[in-house]
Amino acid sequence: MMLSSIRTGVRLRLRGEILLSNKRFASDFGAMQEAFLQDLNKPSSSSRSTTTSTSTAKQNAKTSSATHPDPAINISNNYTDNIKPTNANKGSIAQFFGKSLNDFSPSNVNDNTLNWSATFHGLGNAAFSKEAQEVLYSPIPDNDIEITPDGLLYLPEIKYRRILNRAFGAGAWGLAPRSETLISKSGLGGLLTREYGLVIHGRLVSIARGEQTFFSDKGIPTATEGCKSNALMRCCKDLGIASELWDPRFIKQFKKKNCEDIFVEYIPNKKKKKIWKRKDEDVEYPFKR
Repeated sequence: MMLSSIRTGVRLRLRGEILLSNKRFASDFGAMQEAFLQDLNKPSSSSRSTTTSTSTAKQNAKTSSATHPDPAINISNNYTDNIKPTNANKGSIAQFFGKSLNDFSPSNVNDNTLNWSATFHGLGNAAFSKEAQEVLYSPIPDNDIEITPDGLLYLPEIKYRRILNRAFGAGAWGLAPRSETLISKSGLGGLLTREYGLVIHGRLVSIARGEQTFFSDKGIPTATEGCKSNALMRCCKDLGIASELWDPRFIKQFKKKNCEDIFVEYIPNKKKKKIWKRKDEDVEYPFKR
């Protein structure tokens, strides 16, 4: 009986020491974490100089933008942080993006020119000619359809432009920006987006928002072109161009007839991966059989 009580007392004492130790370690970790956060919040001399130079660069960018409102002239790749809501972007997708290229100014529109950033002039006003509709609805040749390694069918953007040129003539259509280019940064790269309106024979036909990823700031100019092409493809859906590429039955039949999924080696890391490709094409870099 006495031995049992001694063992119980030892257990209680050990448990108390363990609990005390745990509390001390937890307290030490909390103190370390608090000190680390405080160090992060303290601006060093180098960070203060960096902040000063950054603010100076932003001020210069704003001055350059004011001097050259034309986005074709302002090509310095400077963009504005923390977009403030305006009449153009208040309550819109702009609130989810932290930067802008400042490449849009509706105030520059002449009085005699329609403001395509706001107007819906001619939308749904009348059908196009029968000849134009036949070109728009014509089936896409199998040889024009491409497939991504992930198995998505697509039509290259240049072929959308060729179809529009055949249907309406070069110069009778165009893409009008309806917003500024918004950027969401993620690491060194990010995503940019812009809204466009497809105008044909002086009337609005369709509206779509394009998007494009980029991997460094130097890739932004190229990404803006990709964003424009993406918006064009989406606008052309309303005209029925390449509509079969969104038809599940056509997709299954085309892939069964013209495509195959095979295992290949991804060259950078030498790992095996399953990809889709056309049967009449070879495996290309960065893959190999």
